[in-house]
Amino acid sequence: MSKKRDYYEVLGVSKDASEKEIKDSYRRLAMKYHPDRNANNKEAEAKFKEAKEAYEVLSDDKKRAAYNQFGHAASEGGWGPSGGGHGFSGFNNAGGFADIFGDIFSDVFGSRHSQQQQQRRGSDLLYNITITLEEAVHGATTKINIPTLVKCNECKGSGASKDSETITCKTCGGIGQVHMQQGFFTIQQVCPACHGVGKTITKPCHKCRGQGRVQESKTLSIKIPAGVDNGDRIRLTGEGEAGLHGTPAGDLYVEIRVKDHSLFSREENNLLSEVPINICIATLGGELDIPTLEGHVKLKIPPETQTGKIFRLRGKGVKSMRSNHIGDLLCKVVVETPINLSNEQIDLLEKLNSSLSKNEKKHSPRSKSWFENVKNFFSGN
Repeated sequence: MSKKRDYYEVLGVSKDASEKEIKDSYRRLAMKYHPDRNANNKEAEAKFKEAKEAYEVLSDDKKRAAYNQFGHAASEGGWGPSGGGHGFSGFNNAGGFADIFGDIFSDVFGSRHSQQQQQRRGSDLLYNITITLEEAVHGATTKINIPTLVKCNECKGSGASKDSETITCKTCGGIGQVHMQQGFFTIQQVCPACHGVGKTITKPCHKCRGQGRVQESKTLSIKIPAGVDNGDRIRLTGEGEAGLHGTPAGDLYVEIRVKDHSLFSREENNLLSEVPINICIATLGGELDIPTLEGHVKLKIPPETQTGKIFRLRGKGVKSMRSNHIGDLLCKVVVETPINLSNEQIDLLEKLNSSLSKNEKKHSPRSKSWFENVKNFFSGN
């Protein structure tokens, strides 16, 4: 018989590891070596059992104390904190494996309660809606029409005709659950015949054919809160598909899509806008009327403004949904080169260029510096 490894070594934790560290480590190993994920893999099955045995001991304060004092001997021959000779086998103690299974593997197979609720409840629905930037910023109310399953008005969602009888489900015997084998585990699942109700009907409703729900379209009024952005979702509880046999409906999720705007783009709570200005305003300065989502404002352009300069208009952006903070409007200046010039305008620009060239370093410092760097680059200096 091979020698057992140290339980702390098996789980990869230190001897002073906390309960959470032990549990987290076992969770990782159990997920990795679970037989259902490693079919016909004897090595994985052995490692799974080894990790399980280590967890059963180290997760119990009394068993852990005995193991720390006596090692594996505590489970092999009458050792233990009480000296009563019971030890701990790791696999057959009452409440051990079942409790661990329900705790550790609930996220693998789903807990019994949540699984039953999920199957009995109607399906959730997702609806995409496209709105304007103005609606996203200020909020809006709109109507949507969605095809969905709604409660049958003939049988009031029961799925049964008026003269129908309700009998105990023959598949599950009225329990509402059936057992299913997965590897060496037996798992309870919602009964597929009665969907967890435990009862079946003798005469289904002629309109919904026993489902308790029918296909229809319904119109809903949606209130879009101010400040929503692309990808945000609005949840409408109970507006999804109706459940089978009168069980609760699912939820409706409305996902927001914001149209591109001709003047503004959005980054979180800030709005961005490109503002073209002519070469004269950029050089001499001036004042512009700038559009915002709240109306026009004046923007002062100082002399000698370069293209790419960003001006911040505080409080002209989007109000956050989660606070009273309001973003800004960032105006990026783009100096526009004039086109379709007359001969007179060309002559004036040529004279201006000639005048500027006489002291290029003073009037165009960046350009002069750039050309000098290019010259040095090719000369190897």
